[in-house]
Amino acid sequence: MGIFANLFKKNKGEISSKNVEDFALLTRVYFQSVIAVNLGITNIRFVPDVANFKRLFKIPTQGGRLGQAEKTTSKKMLMQDYELSENFFKEIDNSIKKHCRTPNDIQSYLFMYQGFLNDLMMLMGNLMQWKFRMPSIFKSALRTMTEKTVHDVCTKTVWKKDDVHKTAAAVRQYKERLGYSEQWMTEYVYNVVMLAKKESKKNTKE
Repeated sequence: MGIFANLFKKNKGEISSKNVEDFALLTRVYFQSVIAVNLGITNIRFVPDVANFKRLFKIPTQGGRLGQAEKTTSKKMLMQDYELSENFFKEIDNSIKKHCRTPNDIQSYLFMYQGFLNDLMMLMGNLMQWKFRMPSIFKSALRTMTEKTVHDVCTKTVWKKDDVHKTAAAVRQYKERLGYSEQWMTEYVYNVVMLAKKESKKNTKE
């Protein structure tokens, strides 16, 4: 069940349902909120995820600036529920500030960012298949393995398989253009992996 259906359990408003969909949606809300604040966007149609988030959680506009309250709220949720670092958000802020200077830059930036994530997750899934099957109790070890694999992707230039070689090269190009660090990539991948493992375990039980 996703964020727009049940981000918070009705009987315990502070508890998130914590799944991959929620994580991805909240991250997009934060991205779009930063863009709205930086560029002074007033047309909410430019930031559709922010619009849905704002409407469903009845978030009032703060100081007459679209995105300000949504940015604060989504960041708080992401930090509380997924234990993301302050630096995770600083890197997003810096990347958007550098690449989104006019409304015309928005679509191309978000397209590039989505390509970065798609290639990154596909590559990590390929390289860490057996490691993803490790029990969640070994999350510290999985975190270390994720960090090492991300480092390999960012530094290793020769891979045995052509598809891995091409995707790794694409990820490095996206990383340099967007300005994200290995630490940021590790945090994102690790959260998706842990959430996916939890969902898989739940589905198996059901």
